Amino acid sequence: MQTQPGDLFVLRNAGNLIPPYGASNGGEGATVEYAISALDVKHALVMGHSNCGAMKGLIHPESLADMPLVSEWLRHADATRRIVDECYPDLKDDDLLNAAIKENVLVQLDNLRTYPKVAALMAKGALTLHGWIYEIEN
Repeated sequence: MQTQPGDLFVLRNAGNLIPPYGASNGGEGATVEYAISALDVKHALVMGHSNCGAMKGLIHPESLADMPLVSEWLRHADATRRIVDECYPDLKDDDLLNAAIKENVLVQLDNLRTYPKVAALMAKGALTLHGWIYEIEN
């Protein structure tokens, strides 16, 4: 992204998940709040990436049998799973994975909008949300 140290404040986790406001006691909500309140962040970005292992687990939950914490974490992407199941029933393999990756970015942006401070700043035009997909292969 051609940035200097300190230009970005990064929250990184499996599946680029942002639990809806009040749904989790993890650090995601606190990180979002700190970034927009204390650091005066003007642009928030949810970035998915190609070949995402978390999204593979979301569409193939049986692969998570030995990872109960990952399986539980991915419950914050239940809306993504439902969208993929209902809107892309004919897709398979990489096409299904790519649809899940893209839809998940949109779902997580929706979750981010549930934070009162995010909603207020967006309404004032003081915060802009962005969704990106990083293609690792390219």
